[in-house]
Amino acid sequence: MSIPSDFNKTLYAPLAEIDSEVYSLIQKETWRQFSGLELIASENLTSRAAMEANGSILTNKYSEGLPGARYYGGNEHIDVLEILCQKRALEAFSLDPSIWGVNVQPYSGSTANFAAFTALIEPQDRIMGLGLPDGGHLTHGYYTAKKKISASSIYFQSFPYSLDPATQLIDYVNLQKTAQLFKPRLIICGASAYPRDWEYKTLRTIADEQGAYLLADIAHTSGLVAAGELSNPFDYCDVVTTTTHKTLRGPRAGLIFFRKDRKGSEDMENRVNMAVFPACQGGPHNNTIAAIAVSLKLAAQPEFKTYAKQVVTNARVLASGLIQHQYKLQTNGTDNHLILWDLRPLKLTGSKVEKICDAVGITINKNAVSGDASAQAPGGIRLGTSALTSRSMVEDDIKIVADLLHRAVQLSVQVQKEAGSKLLKDFVRVATTGEGEGAKAVRVLRHDVRTFARKFPLPGLDVTTLVKPDGLEEDD
Repeated sequence: MSIPSDFNKTLYAPLAEIDSEVYSLIQKETWRQFSGLELIASENLTSRAAMEANGSILTNKYSEGLPGARYYGGNEHIDVLEILCQKRALEAFSLDPSIWGVNVQPYSGSTANFAAFTALIEPQDRIMGLGLPDGGHLTHGYYTAKKKISASSIYFQSFPYSLDPATQLIDYVNLQKTAQLFKPRLIICGASAYPRDWEYKTLRTIADEQGAYLLADIAHTSGLVAAGELSNPFDYCDVVTTTTHKTLRGPRAGLIFFRKDRKGSEDMENRVNMAVFPACQGGPHNNTIAAIAVSLKLAAQPEFKTYAKQVVTNARVLASGLIQHQYKLQTNGTDNHLILWDLRPLKLTGSKVEKICDAVGITINKNAVSGDASAQAPGGIRLGTSALTSRSMVEDDIKIVADLLHRAVQLSVQVQKEAGSKLLKDFVRVATTGEGEGAKAVRVLRHDVRTFARKFPLPGLDVTTLVKPDGLEEDD
């Protein structure tokens, strides 16, 4: 086929030819993922099939509205695709379509949450979610004494609930007492940094006492819920939201599930659909919906259930390994895919350990732990095993990861002493550019991490064909 005209010829050129800068960055990021250990609890590695769908020609199509009721023509195939995605979403969680519906259009978990709030309650209605310092998410109503941080705290009146300081578990007794005083219109359960399961039946009772809706945000745990590894929020909640890329192992997007069978929820489907579009966002990303559909098909397979079980097993093995090194973990373990590591007994901040881990090729994130005064200077780090499990790591491999993390934290203690300063910039300088023993040990650990990580496959790629891109350091 001949290219029709000069002004269109760039539309047919491959990325490597048309934009070497972007192509190079993608190659470098591919090499980084292959050469490092991904332990961020909110990240995972999606399938080749999902990436193919997400990078497909479906990105060209505008489809505002719903199947059969679009604002643009030419959506006959998109309609079938979206209905298929809805069907697979219900099947993945074993939901009866006469009781549950789902909107698959949200761009992310955050937009899914705000659309769900918009559907359920009115501006300035009262909401209660787990506080951010105790493991909750920004979108659950987080604010500080000086500023309303999230849109949910700006547009609604928020009163966070908390953990029991003694057990570091959700304080359901105090939550019930607070709800009796605050009288929320919506109670939100789910978290971004809580390593234990939830008592949904208890929460349903508390919500019913106040005539409140109960919404579960299972963004982190949806893959584990679908696989039957955790309690089922669909048995008790009015609405369930989730991202699609964490334990569900899909592309980056969101879903909103809603009950249709409870008294007062007769128009729930219309309320949720209208809240997503036109209230909170525009046309859906059809390429991403295709990738969600692919991922949901995979999540309904027996292989995925085996994967989810291994994720939890790996998290528990990792927790056990760290405890054996005498470290303090919030709740002393985990029921799910994540671990919250309290570094305060070592007089370290999560920010410093994150920097050391970045320097050696271990990707983690700093995180507040229960009792922290500020989320900006957190006393812990959060770890997750979803991505490592997607790279086919099992118990013996995770024990090695625990030892590598132990070395990284001990290095952090050493570098902090060498820096002789509490400032993060001094810590980073000594760790990455210094000539002291700490910097030398960082380079040794970096080599060990790289050597270990490159033994494992990377979903969607033939790692035997990977070549280190130009422009990287010698030890990358």
